[in-house]
Order: sequence, then C-alpha cells, then structure tokens
Amino acid sequence: MTDRLRLAVLGDSIAYGTGAARVEDGLGPRLAQVLRSAGIETDLSVLAVPGAASRDLAAQVRRAAPLDADLAVVVIGANDLARFLPVEQAVAALGSAVDGLRAAGTDVVVVPAPDMSSVPFVPPAFRPVVQAACAVLQQRQAEAAQARGAVVAAVSAEVGRAFSTDPALFSADRFHPSSAGYARIAAALAPTVLAAARARRDRRAA
Repeated sequence: MTDRLRLAVLGDSIAYGTGAARVEDGLGPRLAQVLRSAGIETDLSVLAVPGAASRDLAAQVRRAAPLDADLAVVVIGANDLARFLPVEQAVAALGSAVDGLRAAGTDVVVVPAPDMSSVPFVPPAFRPVVQAACAVLQQRQAEAAQARGAVVAAVSAEVGRAFSTDPALFSADRFHPSSAGYARIAAALAPTVLAAARARRDRRAA
C-alpha cells in the first residue's frame, strides 16, 4: 500500500478554485500543500465542477471511484442556495454522496454551504434573511454528514465574518473568492483536514 495520501476535492466552484489568480492558489492545491508541509505526501485530484449543486455530486462520486481516494473534501451548497433549491433535496443528495464515498473506503470531510450574506451584491436589508437560510442548510448538511460518518468542517461563520469585512477576499466578480480568499478558507479548513489525514495515516499504520 502506498504511503502517499490520495486526496480528492469534490463540489462546486469554490472547490474548483474559480476566481483564483493561479491554479495553485485554489482550495485543493492549498490544502494539499498544507498536508505536504505537515509531512504527508499527497496526490491531489480536483473533481469539483463550477456551478455544481448537491444533486451533481453523484457524477463526481462516480468519477472518484477509480481514484481509490483516502480522503475526500466535499464543498457544496452555495449553488443550492443561489438557485433556491429545496433543502431536503440538497441534503439527500449530499447524504448519498457521502454514502458512496464511504462505501468506497474514503474518509470524508464535508464543508457546508457558505454564508452567502457576505456576498457584496446582497442588499443589506436582505442579509439577515439570507444568513438565516444559509444557517438552515448548513445545519441540515452537518447532521446528514455526521450521521454517515463524515467529519464536518464548521467554518462557515468564521469565514463569512472574514469575507464580510475584507472585500479583497472576493475576486473581481464579487462572488467567488480571490487568491487571498482561498488562502483564508484553506487556513480555516486546515486543522480539520489535517486531523482527518493524520487519523487515516494512523489507521493505515496500525
């Protein structure tokens, strides 16, 4: 068995890295670098698709199957919110994706939907309503993921506060993160992803 960790990143445009100035500034490459800096040699596969909603995860899970990934990071929910897709459908699709990954022997870290109220073009008067809707989806996603054995990276509030106070974290489209924004997201996710990778490595060594 290889000592290298096979990391797969699934999800939407945030998982893909849309808005980053360079490929290496995207979320997946940054998380892989975190792992490598911690002494965990990592092979990265980014399977995320810009514009994906939770219902699109099934196709990504199928693409992940031949990779025999050790760890998958799933970033999803922004497009479910932006398109007003039903929470129940989004949560069910996420649950099925986690089930599929876990059945293949892959450990899973789920990153719930972001706080969309920090997006600049959301009118201030609507931000409390948007934040509340995001919180509902985040909670349901977390419950579904945990029930299926995934680890939840509950960083939405922390990251949302950072994005709401620093416009430089957004790219030129004022929706996707900039390279600096991805650095901030990766820093928030790093402890959870690193812990999951170490736990996987320790089980492998046992």
